[in-house]
Formats: sequence, C-alpha cells, structure tokens
Amino acid sequence: METPSKTDNASNPTRNANHHQQPDDGDLDSPASDRVSRQNRPRKRKADVLPFKVGMRVSCRWRDGKFHPVKIIERRKVHDGGPNDYEYYVHYTEFDRRLDEWVKLEQLGLDSVENVAEKEKSLKMTRHRKRKIDEINVKGHEELDAASLREHEKSTKVKNIATIELGRYEIDTWYFSPFPPEYNGCLKLYFCEFCLNFMKRKEQHQRHMRKCDLKHPPGNEIYRSGTLSMFEVDGKKNKVYGQNLCCLAKLFLDHKTLFYDVDLFLFYILCECDDRGCHMVGYFSKEKHSKESYNLACILTLPPYQRKGYGKFLIAFSAYELSKKEGKVGTPERPLSDLGLLSYRGYWTRVLVKILKQHKSDISIRELSDLTGIMAVDILTTLHSLELIRYRKGEHSISTDPKVLDRHLEATGRGGLEVDVSELVWTPFEEQD
Repeated sequence: METPSKTDNASNPTRNANHHQQPDDGDLDSPASDRVSRQNRPRKRKADVLPFKVGMRVSCRWRDGKFHPVKIIERRKVHDGGPNDYEYYVHYTEFDRRLDEWVKLEQLGLDSVENVAEKEKSLKMTRHRKRKIDEINVKGHEELDAASLREHEKSTKVKNIATIELGRYEIDTWYFSPFPPEYNGCLKLYFCEFCLNFMKRKEQHQRHMRKCDLKHPPGNEIYRSGTLSMFEVDGKKNKVYGQNLCCLAKLFLDHKTLFYDVDLFLFYILCECDDRGCHMVGYFSKEKHSKESYNLACILTLPPYQRKGYGKFLIAFSAYELSKKEGKVGTPERPLSDLGLLSYRGYWTRVLVKILKQHKSDISIRELSDLTGIMAVDILTTLHSLELIRYRKGEHSISTDPKVLDRHLEATGRGGLEVDVSELVWTPFEEQD
C-alpha cells in the first residue's frame, strides 16, 4: 500500500534550510536570544506532547520502512527510563488487529501528532461517517450487542502473549487469548506439540518433551492418506487438551468465543506425519448435537501451514465429507473470521461451479444441496455473488454458460488438497457406543 507523504514545510528542517526566505524587520530588530527562543518553539511543542496519551493518533514506521497511521491503544514505562520514556502498543488503522504491536518512541513520527489532531477536529461526525465507523468496529463481531462489543474490545485490546514455540516453529501471535493470569506478559510460551501443555521457560519445555509419551493428538485416527492424518478428539474425554487447544487457537482468531466447557465438542486435528510423530497443521471443531445444523464451530490453519491448501482440505473434510456420512446438510457457525470466510467462499464457488459444468441441463438448488451437503441458503448466497442466478419469464434459473463458469473456476485458484474418502474410517457420534 502506497503511503502518501504528509510532511509539510513546518516539520521538515532540510526543506526549510533550502528555502531562502528573508527575515522581516521584526526579526532583524529582535535580540538574538528572542530569535533563538522562537526557533526552539516547534521543538518544545513536540516535547510537550510526550508522553503520548492512550487514544492519540500518530504515524509509525512499520516493517516496510514506511510510516503508517496508528492509534495508541496502551503504553508502558521503559525500565530504568526517564519520565517520558514509554513503549506504546499501537493499532495500524489501515490493517487488521493481528498486526498490532509494541513499538519504541523512535518509531513514532512526532511531527504527525499535531496534523492528525487538527484533521480530526475539522471532521464533523456526520451520520454517514458514524455509520462507517460503527461498521468497521462491529465487523467480525455481528453476534455481539453494543455493550458486549465494548467489553470485548476492552478485555482483548492488547496481546498478552507475543510468540509461541510449537514443534519446530516459532510463531508470532495475532490476538489476545485468556490464558491463566500467571502467563500474562510472557514474551514466549512453549507448547508441547502433542499434548498441547504450555510452559513459560524453555528448560521446562525440554524436560516435558523428554517425559511426554504422546506422539500424536490423544484421540482416534480416522483418516490417513500419505503423510496426512486426522484425529478425532472428544472434549469430554480429553478436557485439558481441548481447553489448551482453544487457548492456542484464540491467539490466531479474533472472533472466537472461548468455551472452557469443551465436553459438548468434538475436535478434529489435521497432522503431517513423519518418523518423529504427527505434527498439528490445523483443526476444526463441531458440536456433538447442533440444533442449528452447524457442521463446524471453529476452524484454524496454523500460520506456518497457511497458503498450502490445508484450509480448503479442512473445509471439505469437516463440512461436507462428514456431513455426507451423517446424511445431513449443514453450514458453518457464524461469525466466520475474515480468512475463514474467504476460504469458505472459495470452496463453495469451486464445488458448485464444477457441478454446474458437469450438468448441462437445469439443476435445482435442492439437488445441488443433496449432491454437496451445502445448505441451500449458502448455495443461493454464493450463486448470487457470482451473478449466476437468472430471472427469465417469471422464473429463476441457474446460468450454466461454460465461459462464465470457467472464468469463476479460474478465479478460485488452486483447488487445495483432495480428501480421499476411501481412507476415511469414521462413525458419526450419534452411532458410537
């Protein structure tokens, strides 16, 4: 994203030095001390804004080397620093909260404070602008009322864990997660990649790994194809594992509501397997009994494994291969994360377009639902977004123009990993003993 320069004459010493402006008579007649005092005023004004207050908007130099607008969410004193020495937790207003981070004062643009403040004063809070701000704040949390949304933002505004170590990966976290209070403020948590117990210190983790007997998630292996394996974990039988998994997942899911009562859920853990064990790639969960016909409660591909087709694999496996085995149609629980929504839309588009290409004659929404396990409302929403619903002679029909379908199929990108249904050995929960 290109960032326009916001530097003006008053805040650019080099530019002022090159601008040969003659002093006026007042400057010539004034004592040297007065002229020096006036020259120092801008510098004093900059110093007067320190320390920055929570809620202030400034610019911050990001990892791309450019300055971006940020809002200060929190601040903390620098150890052994002066009265104005703080670190600041900032939200990059152009980007998702997953990029929020602690920064040092030297990363912030002092010249930007006054400009942003003046700009904010000049903006009227019109009904249109207020509605746009409300839409931004509510996005991803549509199920929360205003009071709950404020409480959510207050309690989760600052990430409490900076990084985690899981297997051979060190992963930067994205969001707050409600770990026990004694773990708050840890720079890094160390997870056992098999039982998901977590520790504060590397030495603890090393001792645990020497003693831990598990080499895969504590459940039944229901799928194995090549190096990919899927394990079903009952939250009631493996409560601590389920709770630890939820805490881990919340570090990467902003919208997720955390339930410590995991008894009502089944967790499906996708792993890459080698001679050292089965290493978690991602997971999905679903309720054992869903009155709303939800076939998925939560889904996550861990950051090191994203953009490799695992997300679409999890969706195909969770939402529809298991649903077909159960003889049901279903839909994922809302709200979906931004990445989850993109993955689902891509999956629905690919599946529906491939079927429409195969069926030259008319096919109904009900028939599509029976063939795919996708709920009718999701099919309609997807086809409308693709502009494949036609209205002709008083009736609705589905367009099957080959060129249009090919264009939509190409836009979905790679199809992801295929689920080999012949390798699925699974009994629906209602039929288990």
